[in-house]
Amino acid sequence: MAITILQMTDDGDDLAPEHLYLVQEAVNGHLTEQGEMAFYQLYDSVLKGYKKPWLHGIEHLTIDHAGYVYWKSKRVEHYNFPWAYSDDARVQTLEIARRCNILEGRGIKPTTISVVWKWEDQEKGGEL
Repeated sequence: MAITILQMTDDGDDLAPEHLYLVQEAVNGHLTEQGEMAFYQLYDSVLKGYKKPWLHGIEHLTIDHAGYVYWKSKRVEHYNFPWAYSDDARVQTLEIARRCNILEGRGIKPTTISVVWKWEDQEKGGEL
């Protein structure tokens, strides 16, 4: 099952970090009963057309294995692990989503520059 999951997700590159870790733990025989159930659910999900889960459940935001955060597949931020899954990160992720929505509403493509580095300038009406 692990081989199928990896084959169907570009060698795991398309999996969320927590799902790739789950596959790793399954291969190494380190799953609890609850972990086994999660692994079987992941397997079924991959067979049905896996979609990476939203980061902190926030629509359009995902994270990759290097910690890069994406808004609709466009890189907008970077988080370190394990902080990326903390309550503080959730608050920051909500702010990132708010900014991305505002920018899109203004016809501006969300990028790391527009969302993070030049956000204060944007809020003051400046150029990006």
